[in-house]
Amino acid sequence: METLEQRLELIDRHIARCATALASQSKASPVFLAVFKELERKLGKLKAVVHGDARLARECLLEAEQAADSMKLAAHADSGLDPSTVELASVAHDSLCVLKHEWHG
Repeated sequence: METLEQRLELIDRHIARCATALASQSKASPVFLAVFKELERKLGKLKAVVHGDARLARECLLEAEQAADSMKLAAHADSGLDPSTVELASVAHDSLCVLKHEWHG
């Protein structure tokens, strides 16, 4: 079973792949870009507190998952994104959901 750090690194890789794909797409909507940046901020906050107060870490995880939900919905609604980028956004979302459901913090 993967450690928490390994799971967060995997989520980071998924987010990085999505960011790389976005860099080559000029037609991404401002809405998608905003919710993507919000997810990055929420993940940063989660990583900063993950080994501290368990209640705060769980709250940050829930906030990050909500941001991932918004990102996935925005990706599917954004006609300016390539299908591969929409898939990358879905994979990033799903990996965060798995972490939330298996969280023992």
